[in-house]
Amino acid sequence: MHAPSIWGILVVAVVVILLFGRGKISGMMGEVASGIKAFQKGMKDDDKPAERVTTTAEVDARETERKDV
Repeated sequence: MHAPSIWGILVVAVVVILLFGRGKISGMMGEVASGIKAFQKGMKDDDKPAERVTTTAEVDARETERKDV
């Protein structure tokens, strides 16, 4: 198999632009970019240690200990 020539790439690009239009392509690229940014932000948030969540059993145990003292 051989690599596509510059003419083949241009024909495919023209067909894609005719089918989807410039507005739709730029809109999709904007959505992709916002998705990448959201993913990167999520990855940064994962690096932070999670806050400890106290359960109701732990709260009840603390209250019982306070009453005993």
